[in-house]
Amino acid sequence: MTEEERLDLLREQLVEVRKAISAILGGAQEYRIGSRSIKRPDLGRLYEEQTRLEKEISAIEGGGGIFRVAYFEGR
Repeated sequence: MTEEERLDLLREQLVEVRKAISAILGGAQEYRIGSRSIKRPDLGRLYEEQTRLEKEISAIEGGGGIFRVAYFEGR
């Protein structure tokens, strides 16, 4: 998978997470269709996933990936 394909996938996932958040905020935490009941994920988990996706997208767009280098000066 190329970096551009990965970025497209992450953006699509972010759109879906945001749709789920909007649906929950609109009152659709749980609903029933016939005899089937559908429950959406916890809102807190969706916000965590949104933050993770945003950070990963930002890192790729910035050209750095998800890892950073840190330098520590010794004593």
